[in-house]
Amino acid sequence: MLSYKHEIFLEVARLLSFTKASQNLFVSQSAVSKHVKALEEEYKIGLFERLGNTVKLTPAGELLYRKLLVAKQLQHELHQEFTALSADYSPRFRMMIGASTTISLYVLPPVLSAYLNQHPNIQLTLKNRNSENILRALLDHEIDLGIIEGINKVSNVTYTPFLTDDVIAVCSAKNPLNRQNLTVQDLHNVPLAVREVGSGTLAVLEDALAQHHLKLPDLPVKVRLGGTEALKNFVRVDTCLAFLPRQAVVKELESGELLEVPIQGLAMRRQFNFIQRKGTENNLPYKDFVQFMKRHYSKRE
Repeated sequence: MLSYKHEIFLEVARLLSFTKASQNLFVSQSAVSKHVKALEEEYKIGLFERLGNTVKLTPAGELLYRKLLVAKQLQHELHQEFTALSADYSPRFRMMIGASTTISLYVLPPVLSAYLNQHPNIQLTLKNRNSENILRALLDHEIDLGIIEGINKVSNVTYTPFLTDDVIAVCSAKNPLNRQNLTVQDLHNVPLAVREVGSGTLAVLEDALAQHHLKLPDLPVKVRLGGTEALKNFVRVDTCLAFLPRQAVVKELESGELLEVPIQGLAMRRQFNFIQRKGTENNLPYKDFVQFMKRHYSKRE
C-alpha cells in the first residue's frame, strides 16, 4: 500500500505545484511541504528542484514518480481482486474526475449525491473545464476519468458512449427573433453569441455550419464567452442569438425566460463520452462510477 507521504508526492509530481496539490488533497500547503521534505530525508536525496514559484522533478524525483505510478496501478489491481474475494472490503479511495461544462453543471450533480451515499469511503474531486482541456488533463495524469463531448479522438484514449444532447439556438423572450423561423442563410444577418475555442458546444456548431459550407468567421459573431452560464446570462439581456446545450437551458425554456429559435436544416446533436487512458478502463472505482452513471441515465431515457 502506498503511504500518505507517497500519495502526496505523486500529486505534487503530477501537477508540479505544491499549491495545486494541497487544494486537490484538501490539506494545507505547509503539510504538503512537510511530507515531501520527510520523503527527501528518508531517501537522503532531493526530489524537487524549486525555481522561484515553479518546481520540477530532479532525476531522483523522476525515477520515484515512474516507480510509484507502477505501484499505484498494482494497488488498483489488488483492490479489485480483494473486492472480488470479499464484499466487505471497501478501501478508502480518492477519485479525480474531469467533465466538460454541461456535464459538470447540469448532468452530474443530480446523481453524485446518490453515488457517494452508496460509496461512503470515496472522496471525489470534480474538475470543470471545456472538453479540450479535460482531454489534456487526462493525458497529463491530472485526472483518471473524463466526460467530454465528441471532439477529435486520440489513439491512446478509450471512449465509452454516455449520453446525447442537442445544441439549440436560443434568445431572450424580449428579442424579436423569438417570433421567427430562421434558415441557415439568415445567420449572416443575426448577431451571434458563442462559446470559446476548445468548447465542445462550439465544435458541434462549427461542424453543423460546415455541412452548409459556412464558417463561423464569416458570420457576425458579437461575443465569445468562456462558460455556459456566462453565455446564458449575456443572452438574457442582449439581442444576440446564442447556441447552448438543451440540458443547460431546460429551466429557462420552461419559465419562458429564454426561447428556442428553430433554424431550418441546422441539426446539432452531440455525443458525450467517458474517456480513460488505455489500460485503465477496468480500474476500480472508476469502472463502477461509469456503470452507475450509465444505469441512471438509461432509466431516464
